[in-house]
Amino acid sequence: MALTETKVIDQITVTENGIVLYREATRILKDGDQIAQTYHRTSLTPAQDLTGQPANVVAICNAAWTAEVIAAYQAAQAAAAQQGV
Repeated sequence: MALTETKVIDQITVTENGIVLYREATRILKDGDQIAQTYHRTSLTPAQDLTGQPANVVAICNAAWTAEVIAAYQAAQAAAAQQGV
């Protein structure tokens, strides 16, 4: 009986305001058959530091976070702060 644990990014989503959401699945395998699975979700906002993030997530962020997307996100955050939201 061999138990192994694998981790994989199984979902990456970009929202309309540029936030990148990803899900990491941790799978427990017994002799090659999956017996358990858990998830960990993470969100990243435009222009956030990507140090330590998985390479495939960084690639999506770099593609999605154009200068226009970053500026629009920052403007929306500033407007929300002014409104006290």
